[in-house]
Amino acid sequence: MLDWTVPTATRRTLSLALLGALLLAGCTATPTNRQVSLPVPDGTSADSSQPTAQREHARILASYGGVYENARLQATIEKTVELLVAASERPDLKYRVTMLNSPAINAFALPNGHLYISRGLIALASDKAELASVLAHEMGHVIARHADIRAEQARQTAIIGTLVNDVLSDPETGALALAKSKLTLASFSRAQEFEADGISVGMSARAGFDSFGASRFLTAMQRNADLKTPGGGGEARTVDFLSSHPATPERVKNALVNARQFSGPGAGERDRADYLADLDGIVYGEDPSEGFARGRRFQHPKLGFTFTAPPGFALDNTAQAVLGLKDGGGEAMRLDLVSVPAEQTLTDYLKAGWIENVDAGSVEEFKINGFSAATATAKGEQWSFRLFALRFGSDVYRFIFAAKAMAAPSDRAFRESVSTFRRMSLKESAQIHPLRLRIVTVRADDTVDRLAKRMAIADHPLERFLVLNGLTAHDALKPGDKVKIVVE
Repeated sequence: MLDWTVPTATRRTLSLALLGALLLAGCTATPTNRQVSLPVPDGTSADSSQPTAQREHARILASYGGVYENARLQATIEKTVELLVAASERPDLKYRVTMLNSPAINAFALPNGHLYISRGLIALASDKAELASVLAHEMGHVIARHADIRAEQARQTAIIGTLVNDVLSDPETGALALAKSKLTLASFSRAQEFEADGISVGMSARAGFDSFGASRFLTAMQRNADLKTPGGGGEARTVDFLSSHPATPERVKNALVNARQFSGPGAGERDRADYLADLDGIVYGEDPSEGFARGRRFQHPKLGFTFTAPPGFALDNTAQAVLGLKDGGGEAMRLDLVSVPAEQTLTDYLKAGWIENVDAGSVEEFKINGFSAATATAKGEQWSFRLFALRFGSDVYRFIFAAKAMAAPSDRAFRESVSTFRRMSLKESAQIHPLRLRIVTVRADDTVDRLAKRMAIADHPLERFLVLNGLTAHDALKPGDKVKIVVE
């Protein structure tokens, strides 16, 4: 697990403007960002003496919840990789696949051929052709040596940056040179993504899979990301040409063009029935043993605590913190773990300078369900903050609440939220089970709405049912069809 601890020796003053931006950035992130768990601070980390690949492997497992163990799915993925390797331009390359215990929609590869795929991505895919398209894309990066080439490009950019700082005396000329180098690096990465997409479609088609799997899965990713926007409204995002990945609509368009070069729709293997059978019972969403959010309530059975966010907040459990955002974006929160020496009081910690503009007169000590706690306020130009530090055993948890317009009702809601922080009983912890995907057979009287009501999800159950199954609101279900639902 990642260590939330903030080393006291290197702690710097946190700008309130930056803090507000970080709170919002984390809360509005799409599922491509890491979303794992509130980690147990066990003090472990990758040994710098290990070979690079081993260190990277350890970091990836720490960031993505460790390995997800499922022998049936592992066998399916490895068989798919074998078929793709045989159809690739480099059948001599060897690959190893690790499933990650993360709800994030993500997959990536190391230069040595180690492929990683999250169970969240596996659950979103609807057939083996979609799975193959993702695996082939990552294999495409390995085949084209994109990591090595990009590292060299980044090294050249760093050299340009040093030259700008050390040699050029004209600020405008220096800024222009550096901007051009960064733009080249970003464009290079976008070109790599398109190249990997092209390799993926060709490899999948030659391996006998439906070549349109990539376009279907990219569409599913976009629809899933739209559900993660504030309010679930699916607001269109501005295309960022400095992004390392091209915008999804661009990739879908290119994937369709590439697919048509190999076959028409319907050709190639999808193997949907067998894939769905393999998915039956897979954990869906966050792993409760590593902390999870259900609505406004966050529970962590392993660490043994729970709390409830203020009304209107949606929670997101990330590798670094539990983040929350209120509908409309005017309020946000963060819960994380910080390093506070046992001899330092919580009031002294709040005044220690890690955040600027703390109102010393607002600092107070109190108890929360038997735990020592302290609170204070801070004010920036655009955001106002209510801070809490709470000592839970040997750890200190930090709540940071932010509001663009801090009024008495908001401040009261923040205090009431922290007052819900308590220790979970052993009975409560034992009763917590993960959500899972179940594959059900559509009956003659089933409708999309009826099946969506069986979803054990409070947040947009109908929309999530449609996305999970690659359906639209206008699609009709046929008796005998197999579909995914989320159950307790």
